[in-house]
Amino acid sequence: MKRFLFSILSLSVFISCTSSKNTTTQKASTVTTSQTQPSQVSNTYWQQHVDYKIEIDMDVNTYQYKGNQTLVYTNNSPDVLNRVYYHLYFNAFQPGSEMDVRSRTIADPDPRVGDRINKLKPNEIGYIKVHSLKQNGTALKHEAVGTVLEVDLAKPIQPGESVTFNMVFDAQVPVQIRRSGRNSKEGVALSMTQWYPKLAEYDFEGWHADPYIGREFHGVWGDFDVKLSIDENYIVGGTGYLQNPEATAKNGKITWHYKAPKVHDFTWAADPDYIHDTLQVPDGPLLHFYYKSTLDAEKKENWKKLQPKTVELMQYFSKHIGKYPYKQYSVIQGGDGGMEYAMCTLITGNRSYGSLVGVTAHEMAHTWFQFLLATNEAKHEWMDEGFTSYISDLAENEIMSRNKKRPISGAYGNYIYLAKSGKEQPLTTHADRYHFNQAYGISAYSKGAVFLAQLGYIIGEGNLKKTIKRYFNDFAFKHPTPNNIIRSAEKVSGLELDWYLMDFAQTTNTIDYGVKNIEEKNITLERIGLMPMPIDLTVTYTDGTIEDFYIPLQMMRGEKPTSATLKADWAWAFPTYTFEASKAVKSVQIDPKGMMADVDKKNNSK
Repeated sequence: MKRFLFSILSLSVFISCTSSKNTTTQKASTVTTSQTQPSQVSNTYWQQHVDYKIEIDMDVNTYQYKGNQTLVYTNNSPDVLNRVYYHLYFNAFQPGSEMDVRSRTIADPDPRVGDRINKLKPNEIGYIKVHSLKQNGTALKHEAVGTVLEVDLAKPIQPGESVTFNMVFDAQVPVQIRRSGRNSKEGVALSMTQWYPKLAEYDFEGWHADPYIGREFHGVWGDFDVKLSIDENYIVGGTGYLQNPEATAKNGKITWHYKAPKVHDFTWAADPDYIHDTLQVPDGPLLHFYYKSTLDAEKKENWKKLQPKTVELMQYFSKHIGKYPYKQYSVIQGGDGGMEYAMCTLITGNRSYGSLVGVTAHEMAHTWFQFLLATNEAKHEWMDEGFTSYISDLAENEIMSRNKKRPISGAYGNYIYLAKSGKEQPLTTHADRYHFNQAYGISAYSKGAVFLAQLGYIIGEGNLKKTIKRYFNDFAFKHPTPNNIIRSAEKVSGLELDWYLMDFAQTTNTIDYGVKNIEEKNITLERIGLMPMPIDLTVTYTDGTIEDFYIPLQMMRGEKPTSATLKADWAWAFPTYTFEASKAVKSVQIDPKGMMADVDKKNNSK
């Protein structure tokens, strides 16, 4: 159990791999643009659109940069917008910020943060300062409030209208503490995540101008056109397609020009000591790998062995979720652990072989569960972290030939521990609003994974596989909500499933079923917990024969596909359920495959 909890809190779910010799000295990746149009779910769905053009000039000595941003914002909502908001994420890395104070006051702070922000000197802090902002040429009033820029518009933005915002800003890269930063513990010079003024999302729930306190992100879909001027000795990798691979230096700098279609973020990293390898996925993207030449020989060899396994991972996720739609993906040494971004991930690289591939599996899976199925991570963190944990565990189990019957067993153990700890909060809790970081980690990663695995128990594994693919086909390049995954499952299975979303995600109700009594042929089961579930049951008779039974939950209004003997529905309000078997009964086992998250398994058999 402690090992499971440690793996969740360190965000590590890791595998191993074989070697590759495909190496290039190219300083940045280049591939052609590919766009995938989203499917139409209904004529009532809408989402905003934003196109960025950003130019920055980076000083690698001071870690400061000057920027110009032109942003074309299209209001696809039915609402008139009187204000807009930008995220200024780097402002979190200043003494007295909400991230700093929260880290110093929560009972179990993230050790990567601790009190480090509070100790930053002026030349070590992060900031983004907006010097001017115009709407269609008219200067705007704006105020930076922590990590959010509040903007009063010169003229309201009407439904269907596009406006252009022009911004001049400068910024300083903070010392590496959380996700972004300079000079990481492993010596990576620049991990440039959430580095630009980023327009906040507005959707059917209104504005999402959340402060940056600790958790993750939500962004507007659009196209990016980015020019990065940086010291000529630096090797750059990240989001997008390089437009000028043959660029030459001017005054000691090279301006790298990237374009990224249909993404909701743009990330890059740079270091003078990167090794850059590439490997082509058959009928898929070109993979890029950036890692430090200063790693010891064993760690560098691990990065070589990682590469063909990354190809297998890309193929697994494309097969089991939906085809990866872009022409490149990059695995980059940087950051402070592992974190997903558009077309890339930043991971720490001084790892064992298995750990290196495992973190790549998890972060690459996020490409589907958050970067293509772009849930609001602040509100529905369990949908991206949990679904990612689920599919990456399955991928590791197959690709590494581990042959575990229950590859998600660790997540079940973590969730049951939390459910019995008294520290659990519903999955409707905002990601920043958990009392304990441990409770957040287990809820997001483990309970979220159990949600999907247990859905397979409810509707059948075959239907779950179809549901995941339908969910991707219907909501890729959109912002799905919890109801969307349930509706996809209902459409595939023909079952009513709103009860499952409500009880497991919106409450802390627990599952607890038991075998109450056996009398000759009569079996009596009992529901002890508040949460309803259908029941898989294995009965062993006194003559040694075995029979499987399936007891549907009445409120499901149907049954999953099964070869088990079908019994009458069990209505939730009835605390007990009795039926007669065909022969004298020796023993009874509820949920023999262990796919139901029953918090007390001691009473599951008799």
